[in-house]
Amino acid sequence: MDVVFVGLPGSGKSAVGRRLAHRHGASFVDLDDVIEKTAGQTIPEIFAEHGEAAFRALERQAVADLGPADAGPAVRSVVATGGGAVVDPRNRWALYRGRVPVWLDVRPEVLAQRLRRSPNVRPLIVGRDPMGAIRDLGRDRDRFYSAAHRMNGVAELASIVERVDELVARVVHRPDQTVLLRGHSLGGELVIGEGVATPVIADALRSLRARRAIFISEPGAWAAVGEAIGAALADEGWPVERILLPQGEAAKRLAVIETAAGELARLHAERGEPLIAVGGGALGDAAGFLAASWLRGVPYIQVPTTLVAQIDSSIGGKTGVDLTAGKNLVGAFHPPAAIVIDIAFLRSLAERQRRAALGEAVKMAALGDERLFALLEREGAAIARGDEAAFADGAVAELVERTAWAKVAVVDVDEKEQGTTDGRITLNLGHSLGHAVEAAGGFGELLHGEAVAHGLRGAVRIGREIGMTPADRGDRIERLLTTLELATEPLPYPLATVLGALAADKKHADGSLRWVLPTADGSVVRSDVPSDVVERAADSLLAASAPTAGSEAPA
Repeated sequence: MDVVFVGLPGSGKSAVGRRLAHRHGASFVDLDDVIEKTAGQTIPEIFAEHGEAAFRALERQAVADLGPADAGPAVRSVVATGGGAVVDPRNRWALYRGRVPVWLDVRPEVLAQRLRRSPNVRPLIVGRDPMGAIRDLGRDRDRFYSAAHRMNGVAELASIVERVDELVARVVHRPDQTVLLRGHSLGGELVIGEGVATPVIADALRSLRARRAIFISEPGAWAAVGEAIGAALADEGWPVERILLPQGEAAKRLAVIETAAGELARLHAERGEPLIAVGGGALGDAAGFLAASWLRGVPYIQVPTTLVAQIDSSIGGKTGVDLTAGKNLVGAFHPPAAIVIDIAFLRSLAERQRRAALGEAVKMAALGDERLFALLEREGAAIARGDEAAFADGAVAELVERTAWAKVAVVDVDEKEQGTTDGRITLNLGHSLGHAVEAAGGFGELLHGEAVAHGLRGAVRIGREIGMTPADRGDRIERLLTTLELATEPLPYPLATVLGALAADKKHADGSLRWVLPTADGSVVRSDVPSDVVERAADSLLAASAPTAGSEAPA
């Protein structure tokens, strides 16, 4: 097996790594040394002459050059990384998958003292107060380090090596199970990985002091993944109960919630007993509302099984059900205790489901995430198709992480959508017209992400007409949607039906609908969009031939 050391600058990764490698007769690789030899310059010189981006490109190549992980039981290779190497999702994919990552966790005050005495120059620390710089780096990187096995790095070197050796010896090495990110937010713990659903759910149940596993799922998701998770938990000694809701949007009805609550009553589910929601976005919305309302609120664990649920709907604690008058009109903010995202579920997902979910991903990119935008432009089509290469090289994992954490960051700033210009309402970009066309189709013809893609085109056209969306930005968004084969065909719904559904949109304030519109590098919220502009944008989605990317909005 390979052991990888991660941690902040000065945590002792190289020293501990060398000693561990010597103990096992294993090879030792210091990635910073590799980079310096490749560049023929010291790391400070690379930063000074070429910038951090150039250094990170060399770092990514050094990680890639490590090659595949050793699957054997003996320690064959030990790798010491630079402090920021694991910030890059692709680096983490290569370093953590099939290897044993160990986080040397050292208190900031100890690190600051070490750095003050160290002859090595740390470019991200130099010129700054070491204590403040370390605290900032620790906060920003905690979710990446926390995915590794934590080891206290404050002790004599020999003692640390001994403890690491004991850790490596007792870790059950499962190359098919990899935690890639473990982050904390107002909405609970978020864990992203591959093949990790069962062990992470079990950990969450233990942390909640659960006495059994109560699953809320639907037939398709239960057959695809839920049944296997339930069986594995049962093998570990957990009593398992299951309540199945209807599939898709049919789960989001008050009558369904009443029936499910009756089942909880039959099971004598107590306050404090967590529910485990296994399914897509609609199931998660309904199960979350059930958890919010049963006994006035019980904990629940989100286990999203579709791409749209993994990158969007499972995050943020919004729960809800539909009424005839509109979508999600009855609901509650009820953050889950944990969100368990297993990208292995996406391999068997239908292509239409993956492709539709990219409508939500394009929305997040349009809100100002340039790296996500570039990823979708470069590899979005392969991700939509489900190409094996997109899974194998970490493209799917990177998409899920970037999109999901971007939503976490927004939600943490505005948990209950109280903001007006830069808060959680910005996540509704594309959703006003998106929900309207979804409703026009009876919530059954369009998948949610497909509807959002149509809504994004409409938002771009509104933004262009009122001078909020520059032409090149609008072109880029619509061109990406076209490349991903999203919202490329006009919709067959009557304009009056779409506008009628739009009138029920819950984002109204003081009688006006708050529109989220794309700008050059983000978004703006406007409540003064003229009704005729909205009507033209909506009509452009329904016309015999919808405008193509780069064309002018309808006059």
